[in-house]
Amino acid sequence: MVQFFKRPLLDIVHNHLIEYPTPVNIHYFWNFGFLAFICLAVQIITGIFLAIHYTPHVDLAFYSVEHIIRDVNYGWLLRYAHANGASIFFIIIYIHISRGLYYGSYVAPRHFTWVVGVFILLLIMATAFMGYVLPWGQISLWGATVITNLVSAVPLVGNSIVTWLWGGFSVDNATLNRFFSFHYLFPFIIVAIAFVHMAFLHQKGSGNPLGIDSAVDKISMYPYFIIKDAFGLVLFLLFFSLFVYFLPNLLGHPDNYIEANPIVTPNHIVPEWYFLPFYAILRSIPHKLGGVIAIIISILILAFLPWITNINVRSSLFRPLYKKLFWILFSIVLILGWIGGKPVEMPYVVIGQLITFLYFVYFLIFIPFLGRLEKFLVNYKTVY
Repeated sequence: MVQFFKRPLLDIVHNHLIEYPTPVNIHYFWNFGFLAFICLAVQIITGIFLAIHYTPHVDLAFYSVEHIIRDVNYGWLLRYAHANGASIFFIIIYIHISRGLYYGSYVAPRHFTWVVGVFILLLIMATAFMGYVLPWGQISLWGATVITNLVSAVPLVGNSIVTWLWGGFSVDNATLNRFFSFHYLFPFIIVAIAFVHMAFLHQKGSGNPLGIDSAVDKISMYPYFIIKDAFGLVLFLLFFSLFVYFLPNLLGHPDNYIEANPIVTPNHIVPEWYFLPFYAILRSIPHKLGGVIAIIISILILAFLPWITNINVRSSLFRPLYKKLFWILFSIVLILGWIGGKPVEMPYVVIGQLITFLYFVYFLIFIPFLGRLEKFLVNYKTVY
């Protein structure tokens, strides 16, 4: 009976972690999917222990976080690992997405893997937003007020949804309880979808830097790539430890270390750094509903990449035009992040609108027609 239960689990481990055929030429940028899973595990484990001591009440939440840091054994470690872990998680996720864009990992036959990954990104962003509200500092309160108010732009049902999210007619105790419940629940949903993501990946096999079918040129994952993942994990832990032990408050907003006060509005309300590009897109659209739609499209457009792309060659190593456009997109996102942290005043408004326009031009004009342009240039060179 024991053998009956052990054998299926051992077979899964053996097939997907030991004998799993892996392209021989993948490099360290393929480590970031594994590191993202490690980040998710760190967030869940530290989150469970923090929830033991956290009090989701507007009068006690801020002080319960201070109690965790000051009085709970190794509470400071749990708090800083969880808070900084969110930022590190997004760094890993954004590098993982960038690698997929650079090497064309979104193209068939791995398009469903990519789409599930975009859905995971949406859930991670929602979870991070709700988690940032829980410390109940000034930015927590006013950030929640600003962002949830955006839903009111939805015709007919917007105000009703906002009232349900708030649990009343303002961001208050009921809101904090709702966000705490969802923030605790969502990571487990993300884990389930992450396994679906990996199932799709292992069904078609991993891609490679050349973007070609490497069905013949593969080796087993163990020991070669397990050792490579282990080395990447060591470097990741060193990088993570730098923030947790030496720069624990570097990535947090100073105003969020002040207890939430619904009477006093902060001078400059900004989200966490990993939301700043999308916040810049929101502010660049003068219409409230238009800004909300622009944010949604800016993320969902990634899920439609497999269908709006017209290419036969996946990797940018063989696509010089696409490689240049990729770095232009990288610069666009960095500038949007910079604009998102600036006040709503000239010249930042105009720059934000221009860069937002370029962001959508990249995905809606450049990407759909780039494949045809590349084919034309190749045929032109072949003829002449």
